[in-house]
Amino acid sequence: MKYFFLTDGWTIGRVWGVGGLWDQALRRRPPEIQRMDLCLWDRNQQEKMWLYRVEDSVLMLEVRPDIATMTDSSNTIGQVVLTRLITAEQVLERLASAATECQINQSL
Repeated sequence: MKYFFLTDGWTIGRVWGVGGLWDQALRRRPPEIQRMDLCLWDRNQQEKMWLYRVEDSVLMLEVRPDIATMTDSSNTIGQVVLTRLITAEQVLERLASAATECQINQSL
């Protein structure tokens, strides 16, 4: 499995796998992407970042702000492609960082 953090209010768009852009018709299923019940809270930037888990065959993900939660579209990035997904060990290193606060969401 691979992991990434995604800021609250952002959504996942297109997904790329080993053979290129993920084709649900060809693979007969959507990619396995699961938001975990764990997030990081950055006090300085007042930002909540959720941990996501994806299957190994996912190489890249397009993420973008959720239109429903945007308040000022002029200050928003249109989209970003995540090309560097992290390992479980790297997640633990990030969680152990002194600059972040880990929260577990009990309401999910």
